[in-house]
Amino acid sequence: MACQICLPLSSRSPYSYNHYHHSAPKFPSSKPKALKQQSQENNNNPKKETLLPPLSLTKRRLNSSALALILNGFLPHNSEALSVKELELERYTDVDEGFTFLRPSSWIKVEKAGATVLFEEANKGSNNVGVVVNPVRLNSLGEFGTPQFVADKLIQAEKRKESTKDAEVIGVAERPGQGGLQVYEFEYKVDSTRGGMKRIFSAAFVASKKLYLLNIAHSDKPESPLDTHTRAVLGEILHSFDAAPST
Repeated sequence: MACQICLPLSSRSPYSYNHYHHSAPKFPSSKPKALKQQSQENNNNPKKETLLPPLSLTKRRLNSSALALILNGFLPHNSEALSVKELELERYTDVDEGFTFLRPSSWIKVEKAGATVLFEEANKGSNNVGVVVNPVRLNSLGEFGTPQFVADKLIQAEKRKESTKDAEVIGVAERPGQGGLQVYEFEYKVDSTRGGMKRIFSAAFVASKKLYLLNIAHSDKPESPLDTHTRAVLGEILHSFDAAPST
């Protein structure tokens, strides 16, 4: 998975979250400055999904959005659908490791070997968000390669897994982070014999000779596809990942 791509960058072995099943201040979220879609595919398919720009979802907007989505048939009508309460976000900051991001307030913190921090949806651990931090010999991600280069490595790593049936990049972006950090963002789909179809959002940056990797995994099965509202919230989590401000 995403951590596997960065193996050449790190002197420690990567960990895996549950998509991660084996294979990662108040500051304004920065809108990705460069979105690189898969060129030929996207020209032929204008409905191709892209990384979402940062959103600011207030409680009132969450309620209104959820109602609108239900009326339009976007929310899956089953017990696994996320409720409005579960979609509320709160900021998590690790001062010692030096990173911060938004996470669903209803998701529970769990321990996982190799994970710096991991939160899972209650009773559905395949939906999760976590961070892994590893030492590297780089000053920035740009020294390793472009966002598209890293995305290609990521998909190659996914396809090498025996459990992977298919993997497809949806979007690649770069945005500035705290103090001008380069932050790369990726969105892709993975169809696996372990867990079925999943939507993966990843963000990465290098600071103080450490690689920081955020990974969000969410079920995206044909019978209960990822709805528009949930995807928007996952996009907000993705865009919120950054270095913690200096104190």
